[in-house]
Amino acid sequence: MYRPYTSPSVDSRPFRDVESQLRDLTQDFQTSFNTGNYDQAAGLFANDGVLMAPQYEAAYGQKAVERLLRQLGEAGYGDLRLETTRVEHSGDMAMEVGRFSVIVRRADGTLMPERGKYVKVWRRLGVWRLMADCWSRTALAVDERAA
Repeated sequence: MYRPYTSPSVDSRPFRDVESQLRDLTQDFQTSFNTGNYDQAAGLFANDGVLMAPQYEAAYGQKAVERLLRQLGEAGYGDLRLETTRVEHSGDMAMEVGRFSVIVRRADGTLMPERGKYVKVWRRLGVWRLMADCWSRTALAVDERAA
């Protein structure tokens, strides 16, 4: 009996529009990071994809991205929330813009909220993969720093 090969990396919803696919993949990244599955989050990157986080060297490739995500998690980053605000695409390339919030647990136990914006560049390589992910913080109001 013939049984087609299925891979967990293949989108089982190939006929969904690009914007919905990318929004879902971004939520997959959020869930993977928040649950400490840094390898799974890094798996959303292309083999030559890059993650550019503020105050860290750029991480090129899935293994380096996984290390950087783990480093961020160990530095106290958690409860990541990503909200896609715009998706533009043409052919096999797409750009996603959004905003994020994250809580940083400091060594003394205090919680520091961070907010900001991000840009992701996606490329369809059979499935959608991140070519570049970059974010920057938004300055917090004085009353938010005391929270």
